[in-house]
Amino acid sequence: MDGWGTAGRLSGNFERTMSEQNPPPERSFGPVADAYDRARPSYPDEAVAWMTGPGRSVILELGAGTGKLTELLHENGHDVLASDPSPEMLMRLAARVPVKHVLATAEHIPLRSRSVDLVVCAQSFHWFDHDRALAEIARVLRPGGVLALVWNTYDVSIPWVRRLKNLIAPNVGTHDEAATPLMETPYFGFVDKKQFRFWRVHTAASLADLARSVSHVATMSEYARTDVLAKVDALYAEYGRGHDGMQLPYVTRCYRAVVRHNELTPEPPPPVRRPRPAPAVAPGAEPGAEPGAEPGRAPRSPVTDRRPPEDPGTQLIDFR
Repeated sequence: MDGWGTAGRLSGNFERTMSEQNPPPERSFGPVADAYDRARPSYPDEAVAWMTGPGRSVILELGAGTGKLTELLHENGHDVLASDPSPEMLMRLAARVPVKHVLATAEHIPLRSRSVDLVVCAQSFHWFDHDRALAEIARVLRPGGVLALVWNTYDVSIPWVRRLKNLIAPNVGTHDEAATPLMETPYFGFVDKKQFRFWRVHTAASLADLARSVSHVATMSEYARTDVLAKVDALYAEYGRGHDGMQLPYVTRCYRAVVRHNELTPEPPPPVRRPRPAPAVAPGAEPGAEPGAEPGRAPRSPVTDRRPPEDPGTQLIDFR
């Protein structure tokens, strides 16, 4: 049995604040979740081992998507709670791997303070509101806990790969730049980093899916997207290997830092509940009698309080 309690529903229904017509780029993946799941690569085993360290950890994954990294964490014996702001992505994650999952953002984490050993973010950290998210991540980490970031990036040292990136993700900078907020925040210490290399075989169809799954392409007009996909097809025809497919080289870039709790704003102490004074009872009345009861009369049967419980606001996931 895993250590996660029942996942509560976030109050405020942040989903309703999303614009249906013009979703921000980080929430544009829902309509292309199938293409994302088919075409995006997983992560090297060595990278996962470097991020998690030895032993079994309680892990929160933020922006888990369709569960590419979640699956590896689960297979390595870790206790994982996966979260993502996209219901479509979480549906595919649930079908892929049997772990607890919750619809949530990095800025509002439905976990109790100091309840996890490790927070991981795969292909997602650059979408966060970093000031709010880093404080929340630090809050839920135990003393000595770690935040780990990972991105699969195209190896643009190869000319045709650079040409592909310029077609489908021209505005993506270096991932050292994407990890800069972690390097500058007071909530975490020294940032260690390491990179790994691997290759992913693509057919013409899966390369087109890869292009569709990129936010730059997913948010285009239909006309512009059709033009980009035609250019991706042409690139494959020029550089592909027919039925054998195309080997696309990747560099996996990983970052890891330990939490600094002394930089967090102290949490307010829980309210002190003072006992209510016992009600006055008439002299000679039976013990437990109601106020004003006549002596010798038996107390009435207690009446159940039928008022609904107070809504505490955000329901937290209770980790024990």
